[in-house]
Amino acid sequence: MDKQILIDNIDLVHTTDMGVDRIKRNLKLDTNDVVEYCKQKVLDKNCRIYRQGKNWYCEIEDIVITINAYSYTIITAHKIK
Repeated sequence: MDKQILIDNIDLVHTTDMGVDRIKRNLKLDTNDVVEYCKQKVLDKNCRIYRQGKNWYCEIEDIVITINAYSYTIITAHKIK
C-alpha cells in the first residue's frame, strides 16, 4: 500500500468527539485541535506510515496514530511502550 494515498487525502482526516478525548488522554495533549496535531505528525518526513488491513498506522517519535483507511477517521493514538 502506498502511504502517498494517506498524504494526498490528509484534508479528509478527522475524528469523533470521543476520539478527541481518547487521543488527548492517551498522549497527554494540552490542545483542543488534536486532528491538526495528528495531521502534522503524519506529514512529518520522519513518520513511518504503513497499512494493515483497514487501518493506516503512523509511527513517529514515541507515538502511533491509527487511522481508518476508508473513512480517514483517527481511531486512536497512543504512546509506544
